[in-house]
Amino acid sequence: MAHQYLKTQPDEKGFFGEFGGSFIPPELQKEMDAITDAYYSISKSHDFITELRAIRKHFQGRPTPTYFCRNLSNKTGGRIYLKREDLNHTGAHKLNHCMGEGLLAKYLGKKKLIAETGAGQHGVALATAAAYFGLECEIHMGEVDIAKEHPNVIRMQLLGAKVVPVTHGLKTLKEAVDSAFEAYLADPVTSIYCIGSVVGPHPFPMMVRDFQHVVGIEAREQFLEMTGELPDVVTACVGGGSNAMGIFSGFLDDAAVRLVGVEPSGRSLKIGDHAASLSYGRPGVLHGFRSYLLQNEKGEPEPVYSIASGLDYPGSGPEHCMLKDAGRVEYVMASDDECLDAFFTLSRVEGIIPALESAHAVSYAQKFARENPRKSILVNLSGRGDKDIDFIVENYEIPGK
Repeated sequence: MAHQYLKTQPDEKGFFGEFGGSFIPPELQKEMDAITDAYYSISKSHDFITELRAIRKHFQGRPTPTYFCRNLSNKTGGRIYLKREDLNHTGAHKLNHCMGEGLLAKYLGKKKLIAETGAGQHGVALATAAAYFGLECEIHMGEVDIAKEHPNVIRMQLLGAKVVPVTHGLKTLKEAVDSAFEAYLADPVTSIYCIGSVVGPHPFPMMVRDFQHVVGIEAREQFLEMTGELPDVVTACVGGGSNAMGIFSGFLDDAAVRLVGVEPSGRSLKIGDHAASLSYGRPGVLHGFRSYLLQNEKGEPEPVYSIASGLDYPGSGPEHCMLKDAGRVEYVMASDDECLDAFFTLSRVEGIIPALESAHAVSYAQKFARENPRKSILVNLSGRGDKDIDFIVENYEIPGK
C-alpha cells in the first residue's frame, strides 16, 4: 500500500501541492539537480537496494518490533501499541535515512557528510553512517542543545565527527541548519548535505521520506500479523516530521486509519514558547522550501521553543503541510507538562524510557486511549530517552524519588 501515493508525490519540481520546491541560489541548484538525478537513478538500482537492505538487517537490526503496551493499556483503558524505533541502532529512527544518505554519498564519490542536529540523534546517526562508509563528518549544533544533550555530543565525537558549536541567534536547531548550509555552500562538490528531516529544498523531503518509509511498511505488516486488522489511529510527534512521514507513509492509502501528528505546544501558546508551526504558522519560505512557518510580519522566522530539542523548528516538512490542507492527517499539540507526564509514565509502567520528542506522541496516545477504550492506537516511538536523562534530572523532580 501507499506505493501509488509515493510515486505521485512530490511533482517533478519537488512540490507537494503548494509546498516544498527549491528556493536556493542558481549555483547550488545545479548541485541539487545532480543529487536529484543521482537519487532517481542510483536508489532504484539493484545493487543499491541490495546493499541498503543488507545494512538495515545486519547493521541496524531491522525490522524493529511492534509492541503491545499491556500495562499502559490496562492503565488507560484502550489498546496502545509502539513501533519500537528506539531499538534501531543508535537509538532512534534517524539512522534509517542517514545510512541511505551515506550510501548515496558513497555512490556519488563524496568525501564528507555535513549536517545539523537538534537533539543530537541525527548527528549521532550521521556520524555512525560516516564511520561505516569511511567518510568525514561535520555536525553543526546550537550551543544550547550542546549543553542540553551532552551525551549525544560525546557519542558524535567518539564516532569521529567534528562537532561545530553554533553561537548566533537562539543557538538551537534553526541556527544549526543555517550554519550547516553555509558550510555546505563552501564546498558542494566534495561534500553532501545530509539534512536531518523531511525539510529543505527538493529532493531532501522526498529522499528522507523514502528512506523512512521502511518504518511504515514494517509497522503495517506487523500490526496486521499481531491483530488481524489495521490500527484505528497511527500517531507520531512532528517537528520537521521525518519519523511521522516514515510511519504515516505506510498507511496513507488506508482511508479508515486516522493519522495524527503531535506538535509541541511547549510552555504556552505565546510567541517563543512553542513550535507548533502546522497549528499556528502561515505559508512562507525557509531553508530553501515553502511550508507553514512561524513568522513575523516581515516573513522572518519567529523564535521557537520545545522541551524536546528535536522539535524546536519554526517550520514543518512540506508533505505534512499538504496532508494537513488535504485533511488526511490531523495535527494536535502536547505541552511540556503532558510530555513529561508521558515520559515518566512509560518509563515506570512499561520499562521503556522514551525520547522527549516521542513522549509527545505517547501523551496523545494516553489521552486517546482513555477516551476510546474500544479502539487501538499505534505510536511511532521514534527514539529512546538516554540522551535526555541528564537534562531531566537537572531540571525536574523524578516522581516518587
